[in-house]
Amino acid sequence: MDLFEYQARDLFEEYGVPVLRAEVAQTPEEARAAAEKLGGGTVVVKSQVKVGGRGKAGGVKLAKNPDEAAARAEEILGLDIKGHITKRVMVAEGADIAEEYYFSVLLDRANRTYLAMCSKEGGMDIETLAEERPEALAKVEVSPLTGIDDATAQKIVDEAGFDAETGAKIVPVLKSLWKVYKDEDASLVEVNPLVKTGDGKIVALDGKMTLDDNAEFRNENLAKLEDEDAEDPLERKAKGMGLNYVKLDGEVGIIGNGAGLVMSTLDVVAYAGENHGNVKPANFLDIGGGASAEVMANGLDVILGDEQVKSVFVNVFGGITACDAVANGIVKALEILGDSATKPLVVRLDGNNVEEGRRILEEANNSLVTVVDTMDGGADKAAELANNA
Repeated sequence: MDLFEYQARDLFEEYGVPVLRAEVAQTPEEARAAAEKLGGGTVVVKSQVKVGGRGKAGGVKLAKNPDEAAARAEEILGLDIKGHITKRVMVAEGADIAEEYYFSVLLDRANRTYLAMCSKEGGMDIETLAEERPEALAKVEVSPLTGIDDATAQKIVDEAGFDAETGAKIVPVLKSLWKVYKDEDASLVEVNPLVKTGDGKIVALDGKMTLDDNAEFRNENLAKLEDEDAEDPLERKAKGMGLNYVKLDGEVGIIGNGAGLVMSTLDVVAYAGENHGNVKPANFLDIGGGASAEVMANGLDVILGDEQVKSVFVNVFGGITACDAVANGIVKALEILGDSATKPLVVRLDGNNVEEGRRILEEANNSLVTVVDTMDGGADKAAELANNA
């Protein structure tokens, strides 16, 4: 789960990372009041969206007084930045910036370790820096046993090329940022820029964090920090039902059991769609091993709630859950949904008790259901039905 900048900033402050004072506003009037609360001087009004490139898109503006802060907020609120609509701004104190640096710590999946990256050249696109001048970006492995302790923090600043005085000031900040990373179950903590002010202080001017959703059982902050306004309503509904659902931009609804099978189904539907008006998968939905009537009904309820969906492809391989149980689940699900189920379903069953499962569906004789023998055939039929709808 990605955090808004103001959420990352608040967590930084809790862990002793030096930050500037800031307030969140949802209206120009609130922005004016925030600027007054911060002393009435120069402030920065920043769009709060979970995407980069805010500055280039006009989402970050300086204001010299509270009236200007209100005017800048009015310009930014409602701004569309790469498909993300600005619903709130952060009004932060202005800073006397002497130098800009970069720091991040992340999970390095390829090497199965943690990785800290640091540079004396912050405030710019780090991907560009890494590509054009890789020597300017220090990369240091971080042991999960020791984390960023004094020795590791010192190694990071040394490899980044900081002088002794500046490095000594940065070391405790890096240790605090590691504590944020570890204690909040993050997969990314990034500060760009980390700055040295005119009076020599080190301050985190920006913050980006990604938290691991799988840690929700032990980290109460995850639920508190979740932004329901930014979450797709169908994804929120599915989550409440215990379904693993991700909405996509397509017309063919997908239901399968097992993440690997569902991913394969997405591929074959996308491929089949090239021959049928370029229709695409509308979602990822893994119902897991227990395709009960209730689970199937919930899955269909979510998918049919997507106005873009024109057909549904149910692709199930019977293993622990036999195909006859899945077929009974589909029949009962359609009975439960009743008149709300109006879109055609293509069903492919294979595996344990497949013949019995197909017999159950055929005897049910539901006009919405088409039974197919193969995954490719099912994908083609579902794409055809979606294109003709």
